[in-house]
Amino acid sequence: MTSLSSVLLTLALGMAMGAGIVLLLTVASRRGADAAELADRSLPDGVTQTIDALDAAGIVLDTSNTVRTASAAATSMGLVHDDALVHPQLAHLVNRVRRTGEPVTEDLELARGPFGGVQLHVRVRVTRLGTRDVLLIADDHTDAHRLEEVRRDFIANISHELKTPISAVGLLAEAVAEAADDPDQVRRFAAQLTAETDRLGRITRDVIELTRLESTDALGGSRLLGIRDVINTAIEQNRVAAAAGGVTLVVRGGKKAQVNGDEMLLTAAVHNLIANAIQYSPAGSRVGIGVKSGDGLVEIAVTDQGEGIPEQDLDRVFERFFRVDDARSRHTGGSGLGLAIVKHAVQNHGGDVRVWSVAGRGSTFTIRLPLAAPAEPEGA
Repeated sequence: MTSLSSVLLTLALGMAMGAGIVLLLTVASRRGADAAELADRSLPDGVTQTIDALDAAGIVLDTSNTVRTASAAATSMGLVHDDALVHPQLAHLVNRVRRTGEPVTEDLELARGPFGGVQLHVRVRVTRLGTRDVLLIADDHTDAHRLEEVRRDFIANISHELKTPISAVGLLAEAVAEAADDPDQVRRFAAQLTAETDRLGRITRDVIELTRLESTDALGGSRLLGIRDVINTAIEQNRVAAAAGGVTLVVRGGKKAQVNGDEMLLTAAVHNLIANAIQYSPAGSRVGIGVKSGDGLVEIAVTDQGEGIPEQDLDRVFERFFRVDDARSRHTGGSGLGLAIVKHAVQNHGGDVRVWSVAGRGSTFTIRLPLAAPAEPEGA
């Protein structure tokens, strides 16, 4: 009996030990499987470094479309937020690649970030990365798209602007021919013909000037200039127009300030601001040209007492051919390029131009330029 008990006990112990060994082997097997799966989940060598080095937005996504790694550009462009793709359009492309296995390339228009904002124009390429992950690359073409829009708008606008005076010249030439026997009519039509020809010439000159300003060698004639000399020349160019409009020109400051620059370009910039101020000023009002210098900068402010600029138009006044009052600008013969020329001329000198305006209280355009040498602060 005792022997039988010993045998049974031995068998029980053997079974327990066997079960323990099986359990250990099972755990070990599972751990090995987990380790293998973890190893399989690691990104291929060099992928993370390559993503980080991209100028474009690079994103790697797992099977649940969770972002495994993303470049700095992907974050700054607002394509990724909280380890997820922000835009459903991108997720749709990723899912399509998972389903078909074929890479795709598409041009998309996306808002920057999860809360909307600036529109981005991106070229997106999506392809498989290994057996589980997907790689998404997005190139930002927003600037190129904007430049193309500007080019198209410029061509459309210049065509429209040239159409009016060219048509007028043709009609007036016919009118002169038909009125050959009436000297008074001939003189009247000839005067109108001259005005339209002058307008056509102004548009052509402004287009050429703007094109020159946008070139890289626009400051070929740079030298030391006295700001007051530049302003005085611009004032003299506008003296007749101011007198005809009953507008008084007043200048203060700037006697010691100097800048390095192209005299013709800076004079043209100040001239355009003064000419605009005269055009939009009522008879009996003043246009002030004030200069302040200090902290390495000189400021040239041109202030009028006109009707002002609506707030919604302030950000657009320096665009080519933009006019706050289109009918009035056409009547005065403006090309619509004057403020664009001011902007580019000043930027080519390392400065900027700003506008302040309140409807009914007039406008102030301020050119800011780096001083060539320290100058004592000047008052009125």
